Formats: sequence, C-alpha cells, structure tokens
Amino acid sequence: MATYIYETVPQKPGQKPKRFEHSQSMNDAPLTKHPKTGEPVRRIIAGGFGVITQKATPPPAPCGNQCGCYGRN
Repeated sequence: MATYIYETVPQKPGQKPKRFEHSQSMNDAPLTKHPKTGEPVRRIIAGGFGVITQKATPPPAPCGNQCGCYGRN
C-alpha cells in the first residue's frame, strides 16, 4: 500500500484547497472524490524521500611503507 496526497478542488473563488493523505494500492485508480465529503479531489505529485541502507565506513587503513602503494593519493 502506498500513501498518496490529495487536495480538494476549490468550487468557489477564494476557497482554499484542503490536503489529505490516503492509503491505496498502486494498482488502484486515483480518487476523484473525497472519501468522506464527496468533494472533487486531485492527486498531488510531491517529491519523495530516500532511504540510505548502508552504513558509512571509513576508508581502509594504509598498508604502510612496506607496500608499493605507500604515499600514493
């Protein structure tokens, strides 16, 4: 289930839209009416968020002056 943001479509000049969230399957058609009031609604496209799943790790320790890579950076 995904959570979508919807807003009501103002019917009169000066009327402000009201936003709400609605959980539904990605296969479901977008809502056209508010589930409680029956007002016309439209789905809002908003920026998402990312999830970082790996922990940050420090770079490996240098191998020292016994290696041919010592001092390269």
